[in-house]
Amino acid sequence: MSRRVRRKWAKKGKLSYPEIEDEDLGPERTGFVDWTSLPDDTVIQLFSCLNYRDRASLSSTCRTWRVLGSSQCLWSSLDFRAHKFDTAMASSLASRCVNLQKLRFRGAESADSIIHVQAKNLREISGDYCRKITDATLSVIVARHENLESLQLGPDFCERITSDAIKAIAVCCPKLKKLRLSGIRDVHADAINALAKHCPNLVDIGFLDCLNVDEAALGNIISVRFLSVAGTSNMKWGVVSNLWHKLPKLIGLDVSRTDIGPPAVSRLLSSSQSLKVLCAMNCPVLEEDTSVCTIKTKGKLLLALFSDVFRGLSSLFAETTKKGRNVFLEWRCSKNKDKNLNEIMTWLEWILSHTLLRIAESNPQGLDEFWLKQGASLLLSLMQSSQEDVQERAATGLATFVVIDDENASIDCGRAEAAIANLSVNANVAKAVAEEGGINILAGLARSMNRLVAEEAAGGLWNLSVGEEHKVAYPAAIAEAGGVKALVDLIFKWSSGGDGVLERAAGALANLAADDKCSMEVAIAGGVHALVMLARNCKFEGVQEQAARALANLAAHGDSNSNNAAVGQEAGALEALVQLTRSPHEGVRQEAAGALWNLSFDDRNREAIAAAGGVEALVTLAQSCSNASPGLQERAAGALWGLSVSEANSVAIGREGGVAPLIALARSDAEDVHETAAGALWNLAFNHSNALRIVEEGGVPALVHLCSSSVSKMARFMAALALAYMFDGRVDEFAPMGTSSESTSKSVSLDGARRMALKHIEAFILTFSDPQAFAAAAASSAPAALAQVTERARIQEAGHLRCSGAEIGRFVSMLRNSSSILKACAAFALLQFTIPGGRHAVHHASLMQDAGAARVLRAAAAAATAPIEAKIFARIVLRNLEHHQIEAPSI
Repeated sequence: MSRRVRRKWAKKGKLSYPEIEDEDLGPERTGFVDWTSLPDDTVIQLFSCLNYRDRASLSSTCRTWRVLGSSQCLWSSLDFRAHKFDTAMASSLASRCVNLQKLRFRGAESADSIIHVQAKNLREISGDYCRKITDATLSVIVARHENLESLQLGPDFCERITSDAIKAIAVCCPKLKKLRLSGIRDVHADAINALAKHCPNLVDIGFLDCLNVDEAALGNIISVRFLSVAGTSNMKWGVVSNLWHKLPKLIGLDVSRTDIGPPAVSRLLSSSQSLKVLCAMNCPVLEEDTSVCTIKTKGKLLLALFSDVFRGLSSLFAETTKKGRNVFLEWRCSKNKDKNLNEIMTWLEWILSHTLLRIAESNPQGLDEFWLKQGASLLLSLMQSSQEDVQERAATGLATFVVIDDENASIDCGRAEAAIANLSVNANVAKAVAEEGGINILAGLARSMNRLVAEEAAGGLWNLSVGEEHKVAYPAAIAEAGGVKALVDLIFKWSSGGDGVLERAAGALANLAADDKCSMEVAIAGGVHALVMLARNCKFEGVQEQAARALANLAAHGDSNSNNAAVGQEAGALEALVQLTRSPHEGVRQEAAGALWNLSFDDRNREAIAAAGGVEALVTLAQSCSNASPGLQERAAGALWGLSVSEANSVAIGREGGVAPLIALARSDAEDVHETAAGALWNLAFNHSNALRIVEEGGVPALVHLCSSSVSKMARFMAALALAYMFDGRVDEFAPMGTSSESTSKSVSLDGARRMALKHIEAFILTFSDPQAFAAAAASSAPAALAQVTERARIQEAGHLRCSGAEIGRFVSMLRNSSSILKACAAFALLQFTIPGGRHAVHHASLMQDAGAARVLRAAAAAATAPIEAKIFARIVLRNLEHHQIEAPSI
C-alpha cells in the first residue's frame, strides 16, 4: 500500500509542507511508530501542547527528547495553577527555567516555591488565591527577581500583605512597570512614595478593593499612565480631585465601585490635560445624582453604567462607522499602529473584566437592564481577549450572572459559595448572551489550553443549558457550535487535577443529555466513555454526582436511541454506579440510583446490574433512606422497581430484605415515592414468597392506604394490583403450615388482610365507575357508549407499563376467580394495558391472544353473576383486542 505523506519542515524560520510522493508504508512499518524519529520542530510543537508536568515527564523518556524538552521556547512562560506546585516540583524544573520570563501561580504554597525555580530573569509574576501570602514570602520573591517588570496579585484579597511588602517591592524591583494588588488593608504614604522614588518606569498601578490608600502620595508617582483604585473605600475625593489631575502622564483612571460623586468626576475630566478615559462603573453616588448628565467631558471618555460603553469606546478611534459592539474585536483584528491607543484598549480590557466580575459576584439590585443591554455583550467581547487573565475574569463573570432560577437545576455548595446559586437574573439575560453569539464563544473557549478559561466556559455552557425556556433551543445551539465535543474533550484533557472543570463539563453534558438529539451527540462524541471514566475514577463528589446524572439522562430516552444499552455495555459502568450508591454524599447516591433505574429498562442491563451487586446495594440504600430527601427515596425505590421486573431479581430483593424498606417508602408523603414504591411492591407481590413477606411485614395496611389515599392515580392503581396478586389464592397454596393453633392464627390473619384488601380494591375500581355511563354501555354495544366508559376509566400513565406474558396470563386467570372484585380488577387492569395509543398496547394484545384471553373475556362479559364493572371492562378489552388485530398487519 502506498499513499502521499505530508511532512512539516522548518526552513529559515518559515514552515513549508513539501510532498513526498508514493512513500512506501508496507506492512512491516504500519504496526510500529518510532516516535524518536519525528522531526525536532514537530516534537517541540507537541511538547508545547502539554502542561509543564507532562512536558517534563515526557522529556525524561530519552536523551533526544530531554534536549528538545529543555528548549527555551517551551519554558519562557509557565502557568502553575492547574496542578500542585511545591518546592520539590520547583526544584525539579529549575534546570529548564533559567530563561523563564512569565510565571502564574496559585496559593501560598506555590508562592513559597517560586524562589526554588531559580528563574532570575523573571519579568512577570501573576498570582491568585493570595489570602495567605505574607509580607515575608512576597519580600523574598521580589528580592530574588530584581528584573521584575510586572507583579499582579488578585482578584481575591491579599489580607496578610501590608505596606512593608510594597516598600520591599519598590526597593528590589527598580524596573517595575506594572503593579496590581487587591484587597490590601492599608497602603501608606511611605510605601507609595517608595514606589515613586525607586520605580521610575512604573506606568500601571492598581490598588483594588483596598480599605485605605493614601491619595496624596499617589499624586507623587508622576510616571503613572494608568491608575485603578476600583472598589477601594475611604477615599478622600476632594484630595483626589485637587491632586490627581496634575499627574502629567495619566491617561486612564479607574474609580469603579467607589463612592465618588459628580464634583470629583467633573474636576478630573475638566482639569486633567492628559486624561483620556475615566471609568466609573457601578458608582452609586455618581449614578443617583441627576446632575451627572450635565458633566462636560471635553472630548474625554466617561464610562459608567448609565453611558453607552460601546459607543464611548468607538469614539477613541478615528474611524467610528464600523465599530459599535464589535469595537474590541475590530481593534484586535486591525493593524493599528497607534501605541497609545493600543495601551488604552489593553488596559480597558483588564479593568472592565475585573469590574464586571465584581459586579456579577455582588449582584447589586437594579442592574438587569444593564446586563441585558450592555453587560452580556461586554463580557462576551472580553472573553475573546488575547489576555488570558481577561478571558478568565470575563468567563467567570458570565458563568456567574447567567444563572437561570430553575428549581430542578442541580448546583452544589461549592458553586453557591462562588456566588452563583444565589443570583436572581431572569431568563432574558441568558437569551441576550445567546443572541450575541455567546454560545459559539463559550464553545470555543472550552477548547482553551488554559484550564481556568476552559473551566469557566464549561460553567457558562452548564448554566445556559439549564431552565425550561432553554431545553429546546439552547442544547441544539450548543451542539451545533461544537460544544458537546469540546465538553467531552475537556474531560479527557483534565481527567486528573481538574475537579472544577470536570464538574462543570459533566454538569453541562448532563443537561444536554436530557435532550434526545443532544444525547446522541454526546454518545457520538465519546461522552459515554468519558462519563464512565469519571464515575469510576474521580473521588470528588461534585464530579461523581454530575457524571452519574449525565449517565442517567443518557439512559432515559427509552426506545428512541441506543444510549441505554451503550451505557450498560461500557466496561465498568454498572459496577461504578453500583459503587456510587454507597457514597457518603446523598446527591451522589441519588443520581447513581437514578442512573441504575433508567438502565434497568434494558433487559441485559437489568441482569448485569444484579450481577454487579446491584440488588444488595440498592436494598441497602432503600433501608438507609427513610429520612432522606424524596428524590433519593424515589430513585432508590425506582431502581428496585426496575430490577424487580425480572422474577429472579424479584426473589433476590425479597431474600435480601428489600420488602420492609419498600413498605416504609410506600408510607412516604411524596407522590413520586408512592409510585415507585407501589410499582416495586407490585412486581415483588407476583412471587408468592414475597407476597407472604409483604403480609408479614405489615405491607397490606400500607398498600391499602396508598390504594385509597394517594394523590397519584398511578400509585393507587399499582397498589390495587399488588393487593390483587397477594390475594388471588396463590398465597394460600404456598403459605407454610405449622401447628394447628399456628395455622389457625395465620389463617385468621390472612383472612383479615384479604377482606381489608378486597374492600379497598373494590372502592378503588368504583372511583372509575359512572352508573349512568355503565347503564348505557350495558344496554348498548355502541362504540360511543364504551368510549365514554373508557375515557373515565383511563389512567394515562398506565399506558407506559410493560407486562410480561406471565403477568398478562395471571390477570387472564384472575378473570375466572370466584371473587367478583378480583374479576373486576383484572378486567380493569387489562383495559389499561390495551387502550389504543398506549406505548405497549400492541405488545399486550399479542400476549393476550397467545393466552387465549378472548374466550375468557367473552365468558366474563356474559357471566350473569359478574358485577357490571367486570362485564363492561371485559367488553371494552375485547374491542381493544379487535382494534389491535386490525392494526397488526400495518405494524
